Amino acid sequence: MMLDRRSLLAAGLVLGIPAAQARRPRDMRVILLGQSLIQQNLCAPPWPGMDAIVRRMAGADVIFTDLETAIDGPGAGPPTRTGEVLHAAKPDVIDCLKTMGVTMVTTANNHAWDLGSGGILTAIDALDRRGIVHAGTGRDLETASRAAFQNTPAGRVALVSAAAGAIRDGAAATAERPGVAEIRRLASGELDPGDVVRTLDAIRAARSSAATVIFCLHNHYWEKVQADTPEWQRSFARACIDAGASTFVAHGTPLMQGMEQYKGAPIFHGLGNFIFQTRKADGAYGPATWRSLIVDARFRDGRFQGADLVPVQLDARKYGGEYSAGYPVLAKERSTRFGTGR
Repeated sequence: MMLDRRSLLAAGLVLGIPAAQARRPRDMRVILLGQSLIQQNLCAPPWPGMDAIVRRMAGADVIFTDLETAIDGPGAGPPTRTGEVLHAAKPDVIDCLKTMGVTMVTTANNHAWDLGSGGILTAIDALDRRGIVHAGTGRDLETASRAAFQNTPAGRVALVSAAAGAIRDGAAATAERPGVAEIRRLASGELDPGDVVRTLDAIRAARSSAATVIFCLHNHYWEKVQADTPEWQRSFARACIDAGASTFVAHGTPLMQGMEQYKGAPIFHGLGNFIFQTRKADGAYGPATWRSLIVDARFRDGRFQGADLVPVQLDARKYGGEYSAGYPVLAKERSTRFGTGR
């Protein structure tokens, strides 16, 4: 009896490849970006070099960044900061990120509360309306701590996120109050055990529902030299991998820190800035603030297969306006390869 191609596939005989292997999903392409301290809609009109950035990221299943600004809209509260350290933007900055292809953001950071609890809820609503997956803040501690999920043609991916340091009184989520999922550090220097357990439990729960889990920490417990990674963060990152995270990504310091692999999983201790619009005077930040990477990573069944590290350069100039331009362009340096998978 002759078998057609469909019958051969069902029988696991196509080109001698077992049927289970023939049906295996393709690798998931996940792009990890530095934090986006975006204060204006930089996409209208597009900045010079934006098209090249968009083309470089096109086709990714997930594009992830840190929305490091409060969103000003209906329901937002009055500013909780003044001057150059207030970061609040209109919802069209989210439209700009979406135009670039961003599908997923963490909202756990020290500026999420710059327009109070109302600003946190306004950001959540604005992201939901635009179909951007988000984690790290919520209407209470339970929702702020748990994973958010994105379904892609290559499988399901989860995001769990939290913030450590510089979370002011009133900004942290509680059982009764909207806010940020906070990880506190005790006077001893150790992380609060209850916060750690809650976070690791959220990662484990996410891993039970998604093969690929991203954990993001926005950290402001900095070392004296900002480029140095705290030892506690290295230990915590490894605990996150042990709990089921496919990768650990950190933001917070306005420059890059190191990277490593642990049990095959990539750990990015500080990806610096993807967009960095600041009111501070020209020269307030050193050259390292204006350099970063696009991490173009691939995962197979949640396991890291390697990544291309694409250098980007940010424009530090103000051009006479209130904010530094702060937008990225592809740098002249070539991409490098990181990681070999497990």
